[in-house]
Amino acid sequence: MGRPMSAAVSRPSVVPLLAPASLILVAGFVLPLVNLGIESLHQFTPGRVGSVEGAPLTLENYQELLNGAFGDVLATTFWLGGLAAAIGLTVAFPLAYCIVRRFSPRWRTLALGMMIMLVLSSILVKTYAIELTFGAVGVTRPLLLALGISPNSHGVIEAVVVAGLVHAIVPVAVLTLVGAVQSIDPRLVDAAQSLGAPAWKAHLTITLPLSLPALVSSFLVSLTFAISAFVIPMVLGRGRILFMSNIIYTRFSDIANYPSGAAVSLAMLAVAMVVIAFVQAVHGRRART
Repeated sequence: MGRPMSAAVSRPSVVPLLAPASLILVAGFVLPLVNLGIESLHQFTPGRVGSVEGAPLTLENYQELLNGAFGDVLATTFWLGGLAAAIGLTVAFPLAYCIVRRFSPRWRTLALGMMIMLVLSSILVKTYAIELTFGAVGVTRPLLLALGISPNSHGVIEAVVVAGLVHAIVPVAVLTLVGAVQSIDPRLVDAAQSLGAPAWKAHLTITLPLSLPALVSSFLVSLTFAISAFVIPMVLGRGRILFMSNIIYTRFSDIANYPSGAAVSLAMLAVAMVVIAFVQAVHGRRART
């Protein structure tokens, strides 16, 4: 009888605790999404800001997304964003491991402070730093010309955009993975090595599998950041590499086509959720096997 009574007492007490967070979630997330959905179904009239009040509902804004140009931008967004997330994770995991297992307490504090500083520093400053290093007038220009590669070629611009994304992703991924590496008992690796396993094999068979959930979470965080990036593709893409965020900005700001911008925003959100759900499903299935 004591258990139902405690449950009855705890349930009402939870409601006041959840009420502020629920109100913030509804006001800051649900209502804007509902408003976007309603706006995306309105018809746009050229020369006006946003939709016409009382305009009939239509699916033209979503039908426009079937245009091949939108498909190309969407593919570019996820291709370059996914590539940057994978590269960033490849760089971040060894860094996180070294910070936790190889650095002294003083150097560990300095390294984590550096990562936090990189996260908090201006994304615009970091983006222009990449541009001055790898851009068309950067210090790598003579090397590219010596190799017969044009600094303004499409491939070079894509590589510079990926470099900018990786530069922003690595500190976030390192801070995300540090806790996961700390939670792994180092005696497991020591035991494997004492039984004759090489160091690299011990890390591949013990450290990496135990860190896999954190790696998947860090990849999803990095991917979400990369595909939603705005400043990096705008500056480093030089108008030739566009992400969906740049298209959304143009629709809302430059041509004031709010219904189309809302439709693109919701389509981007839907595709991102499908990709994230797919990655989680694959990881969950692999974890069960």
